[in-house]
Amino acid sequence: MANVVGRPIAALVLSRDERAYLKRQVRGRRVARSLSERCRAILRCADGIPSKSVANELGIHEHTVGKWRRRFLKDRIEGLLDEARPGRPRTIDDDQIAAVIERTLRSTPEDSTHWSIRSMATASGYSHTTIRRIWTAFGLQPHRSQSFKLSSDPLFVDKVRDIVGLYLSPPNRALVLSVDEKSQIQALDREQPVLPMMPGIPERRTHSYVRHGTTSLFAALDVASGFVIGKCYKRHRASEFLDFLKQIDAHVPHSLDAHNHG
Repeated sequence: MANVVGRPIAALVLSRDERAYLKRQVRGRRVARSLSERCRAILRCADGIPSKSVANELGIHEHTVGKWRRRFLKDRIEGLLDEARPGRPRTIDDDQIAAVIERTLRSTPEDSTHWSIRSMATASGYSHTTIRRIWTAFGLQPHRSQSFKLSSDPLFVDKVRDIVGLYLSPPNRALVLSVDEKSQIQALDREQPVLPMMPGIPERRTHSYVRHGTTSLFAALDVASGFVIGKCYKRHRASEFLDFLKQIDAHVPHSLDAHNHG
């Protein structure tokens, strides 16, 4: 019987920079688990270990290892990043979204004191779902007068267009981060340790607490994945914010552009 020879597998050879980058992603505490797993698989394949053995070692399917191996050989580091998923084409552009926002903020319907989703949909010609998504994305609640704000910024519409464009159609090979801060957070602790639950007895804790001053939280949200980069500081100054920006830069892969929205 003739021997059956399978398709030869291309050798996977890493440069010094590529190996250093992959190791940083594997060791990084704030790196997404999916990316860390892909980097670990590529490192093991580069060590000459067969895909089946790598799959068994990492607890994933052999086809998954083969997929990321092929993508790395084709596009190198960029091949390990998630591609934009295909979906339904947008039916409303940035100018139309900006027009809905401006109409919501600067006008009222003829027969009512405020816009509703139904009345705005009828007036604009868009679906109820489209209006709801726009209002939800920008926190617009015309029925709540206490939270209805009218911006006096002459460049408000232009700024809205930029932010909408980033959120709804982010650039390729880019990371969009929403950065915010929360100051004067009280650091509290219970006077006594919490007593754990036991059979017939619920968990118990003291009603009194001890104050440990305040802290300030800086956080950056990856709007695509929900991953958060956060750090607490004792003080709330420009120097702390600059340090946090450096923390963000350290966690963003060098192959990606970062777009921050504060």
